[in-house]
Amino acid sequence: MIIGGCGRVGLPLGIALASRGMAVILYDINESAVATVNRGVLPFGEPDAAEPLATAVRDERLRAVTDPAWVAEAETVVVIVGTPVDEHLNPDIGAVPRAIEQVADHLRDGQLLILRSTVHPGVTALAEKVLASRGLDIDVAFCPERIAEGRAMTELFSLPQIVAARSERAYRRSERFFRTLTEQTVRLAPEEAELAKLFTNTWRYIKFAAANQFWVMANDAGLDFDRIRNAITHDYPRAADLPGPGFAAGPCLFKDTMQLAAFSRNNFPLGHSAMLVNEGLPLYLADRLETRYDLSGLTVGILGMAFKAGSDDPRASLSFKLRKILALKARETLCSDPYVTDDRFLPLDEVLARADLLVIGAPHPEYRELPTQAPVVDIWGISGRGMLV
Repeated sequence: MIIGGCGRVGLPLGIALASRGMAVILYDINESAVATVNRGVLPFGEPDAAEPLATAVRDERLRAVTDPAWVAEAETVVVIVGTPVDEHLNPDIGAVPRAIEQVADHLRDGQLLILRSTVHPGVTALAEKVLASRGLDIDVAFCPERIAEGRAMTELFSLPQIVAARSERAYRRSERFFRTLTEQTVRLAPEEAELAKLFTNTWRYIKFAAANQFWVMANDAGLDFDRIRNAITHDYPRAADLPGPGFAAGPCLFKDTMQLAAFSRNNFPLGHSAMLVNEGLPLYLADRLETRYDLSGLTVGILGMAFKAGSDDPRASLSFKLRKILALKARETLCSDPYVTDDRFLPLDEVLARADLLVIGAPHPEYRELPTQAPVVDIWGISGRGMLV
């Protein structure tokens, strides 16, 4: 049983487990997503997941439900729910305990409960307290999800799985569960594993901030960072992990950096600086455009509203932040995305025909060769026109 099982993390896990012969129940409160999954159809894009989902549903190894009573039927219950930060950038430490409370009447002694959400350190212990307060004898483990969207059906089988539990029995049960998917597991204590996941996402966010800061420095000097980065990374292994610039967004990296800041009592200047750089990039870009163009007389097209290339996920995409800023500066702002469905978006050919200026918001492969004479602003460097703005 996977709680939150029709989401972008839970569903790929369910499909992967079903592909290895396990019987999987997906519990979700999203009735539309449940109905879609039960038709054997993905409710979102995930490469290589459509066929195994259809097969698993056809063979009755996977089904989705909206009734939490099905929790009682499971030997193993995996909890995958969102763990947001609030308007003050403080973590919602109650998201996972609330999810457990909502199904607690259907939990029973002897089950294995695996927490898979990215959580603030201490949430696993809090979940254990919730179960103990109800007199339930349930093994608890924290095994954080490590996949990237778009790579789930590869990485679920190839990446080592972190397994953390306080008791030996809970650890061995959890390790046996995940060895269904991968041969490699790494053992940690729950609090170590909670920090390990936050450190991982924050490290990526900080690396993106460094690249974005370098781009701003080069751009302010009138130099093309694309040429500089290519020289730095060319056959030079110590710089091979320097990412390119671009909008560092999505549902995880910023949020988890703020969770880590809260854990350190906001004594995290490196994380906060990364946030200022990454979240400030749309405003910097708009300001640069305003110095080069009379935006008040131009129609600006933003190409790509997902948070990353090849994705249909617009959550926390900074393209929307750029859109809000340009709405105050440009004569008209048009948006397009080949993957994200939104009634406000226009087809690519219409945006190309109407826009006086184009900005690549997400580096979708469809934008590598654009048939247009309009200026193209491309901080990602995918169009071969350089990164200078």
